[in-house]
Amino acid sequence: MPEHFVGKVALVTGGSSGIGRATAVAFAREGAKVVIGDILVESGQETVRLVEQTGAEAIFTKADVSSAADVEALVNEAVEKYGHLDFAFNNAGIRGMEATTTECTEENWNQTIDINLEGVWLCMKYEIPQMLKHGGGAIVNTSSVIGLVGMRNGPAYAASKHGVVGLTKAAALEYAEMGIRINAVCPGFIRTAMTEPAIIATAQGRAKRPLPKMPIGRIGTPEEVAEAVLWLCSDAASFVTGHIMAVDGGWVAQ
Repeated sequence: MPEHFVGKVALVTGGSSGIGRATAVAFAREGAKVVIGDILVESGQETVRLVEQTGAEAIFTKADVSSAADVEALVNEAVEKYGHLDFAFNNAGIRGMEATTTECTEENWNQTIDINLEGVWLCMKYEIPQMLKHGGGAIVNTSSVIGLVGMRNGPAYAASKHGVVGLTKAAALEYAEMGIRINAVCPGFIRTAMTEPAIIATAQGRAKRPLPKMPIGRIGTPEEVAEAVLWLCSDAASFVTGHIMAVDGGWVAQ
């Protein structure tokens, strides 16, 4: 991806850790200026420090993606600071509480949908107009392998991630002729703070539901998802939009 990201501006939500942090650093490594949004301030500032170590510029803005006012302010901050917005990785999300469909509380349902699904919609709602002003751009949304298959004891999470798939396809069709490509990644079991407890419990043989074995033979890394995001944003993927990319070591192929 030579020179494609140099001088460009990338916004990453959920950038304080895990896949978001890895993607922010990857954008920076390729020469982009990075805007990081998250509710975790200290961790977000640490991501800025890691980005700056690559020689790139970055800023952090505290933002809750379930708040329209926060998302609008985040996107405006990016444009005010750097003049335009070229790429967006709408990645912020939560797992929510584990419960069956009948035991899931309204609070858990609403919070999970608000962050994982409405948050992605709000981000695109404010990102797309800015991209249109400057001739286009590329957006990648984070779904999950659970956006492609079902999951016991996670109805809100499964619904939210399936929703991201549909939302991504709808938006991709709407803006395909206007220079904005919109795709989604569906990470499988990636070693992050969200999955680490389950990985450890499985390794120690005390998990109620051990993690399934990956056909590729291991758990994925945040950096591997980041590489998929960068490819989808790059000119190498110029004919790719509305695509839902599993980054899962072959898990959903089983």
